[in-house]
Amino acid sequence: MSLTHFDAKGDAHMVDVSDKDITSRIAVAEGHIKMQRETFDIITEGRAKKGDVLGVARLAGIMAAKRTADLIPLCHPLPITKVSVDLEPDETLPGIRISATVKTTGQTGVEMEALTAASTAALTVYDMSKAVDKSMEIGGIRVMLKDGGKSGRYEASE
Repeated sequence: MSLTHFDAKGDAHMVDVSDKDITSRIAVAEGHIKMQRETFDIITEGRAKKGDVLGVARLAGIMAAKRTADLIPLCHPLPITKVSVDLEPDETLPGIRISATVKTTGQTGVEMEALTAASTAALTVYDMSKAVDKSMEIGGIRVMLKDGGKSGRYEASE
């Protein structure tokens, strides 16, 4: 195996996907943001001064998925057909668990879009809550599912 974003000379390049079949593609990424209990309560009780933290984070994740090719230098711009971002409060962290699902029909996968959506949603929670908790910790960003294309299906182990 080799890294696909480098040519024979070792120079970075965009992978040529023009010979790949057009197939249905899906990716699911997850992550979380841990916070102080007081911050968790403020968010879940809707007391944040900046407004609906989870609603804004959901929209930010969706918007980020659509702009992934603008952020990641060698990522292909894709016609995304679906993006959903779910944010679930988890008292055991305490914090928010994030799951992002992205779909397309195309010649390359949408893992980067799902990862970008989950990451941006977490960053938005941080941005909207940092006035009360600068110690929040973002983590666990990873691909949970990828399906479609030549490499087939990948599912992360829990």
